[in-house]
Amino acid sequence: MALETVAAVAGVSGPGTAAVGALDAVSQASRASAASSTRSAGSSPVQGDFAAILGQVADGLAAQQSTADDLAVQAVTGQLDDAHDYTIAATQAQVALELTATLRDKAVESFNEIMRMQA
Repeated sequence: MALETVAAVAGVSGPGTAAVGALDAVSQASRASAASSTRSAGSSPVQGDFAAILGQVADGLAAQQSTADDLAVQAVTGQLDDAHDYTIAATQAQVALELTATLRDKAVESFNEIMRMQA
């Protein structure tokens, strides 16, 4: 099931869904890489795609952090009408950061496991 579908079913919308879309792109790229690796073991066109996806994830994470920071400034200066907007944006940014860190840790763990297999 696509992550966007999960977000749609849960009724989630807003800036936090960018991370869900980026993760869906990562899952699609991994499926595409698995399919292309079975077709040809020669060159690796997926490497460029993976870097582009990581760039999109980093950009989305930075945008969420920036949105949360802007709303925090508005809340402190009294320009923000609803404090819930800031709370939601900050939580979305925090969850996206934790998810990104977890994915990074899993990728490093997987890389280290592959390196141990080769040794």
